Amino acid sequence: MVLQAQEGRLTTSSVRVLVTTAVPAERDAVAQAFAGAVREERLPGVTLRQVAGGYDLLAAGVGPALAAASTATALTAAALRGAPYALVVCAGIGGGFQPAAPVGSLVVADEITAADLGAETADGFLPVTELGFGTVTHRPPETLVRALTAALGARSGAVLTVSTVTGTAERAAGLRARHPRALAEAMEGFGVAEAAAAHDTPVLEIRAVSNPVGPRDRAAWRIGDALAALTEGFGKLAPVLERWNPHDR
Repeated sequence: MVLQAQEGRLTTSSVRVLVTTAVPAERDAVAQAFAGAVREERLPGVTLRQVAGGYDLLAAGVGPALAAASTATALTAAALRGAPYALVVCAGIGGGFQPAAPVGSLVVADEITAADLGAETADGFLPVTELGFGTVTHRPPETLVRALTAALGARSGAVLTVSTVTGTAERAAGLRARHPRALAEAMEGFGVAEAAAAHDTPVLEIRAVSNPVGPRDRAAWRIGDALAALTEGFGKLAPVLERWNPHDR
């Protein structure tokens, strides 16, 4: 990628990428993978941090609603500027379903699913799609997921978006029963994916596993290790995107 100056911004001649995280600690872990200065751009309600290589980093907030709103703001600003993003990456730490996604591992979503968007009935949970509304799943580009999984030494599978973090073995088992391909859960991916879809922009979700999904045991969480894994993973992301054709959905 060739760096260019454009309206006081660092950008590239090929792929521009918006990376959204929930909190600043995750954003800063991603930023550590890139050398050079960081520039800030303030938009209504959000602040972008731009690093070399055409990556804009956004701490979008916790939960699917705020993540969607913040991501939509950044996407709209880029579109109005005439320099839309080619890809949105939702990134951060999350819980991993054991033993498939051990603590410290990386997970790349091949589907981003809203796990609790629907209705409880006497016969069990019904996703919103079975109620006749919307969608509950977004699928990232298959070729990009395969390439990234290989480059990162990661696992690929479903990443669930939840509004309430799982805290019991019973709920973890219930989620796995409904979503047998699930590897991880977090709180922002589906919201980010909804915003990206509204702009016809492909989306990825990358999670570094900080704790098992199930009973909450903060003493067993390895947040530092997960953030380090996130930094390492993003250090391997750029070469994959340089070979990726953004028109390959």
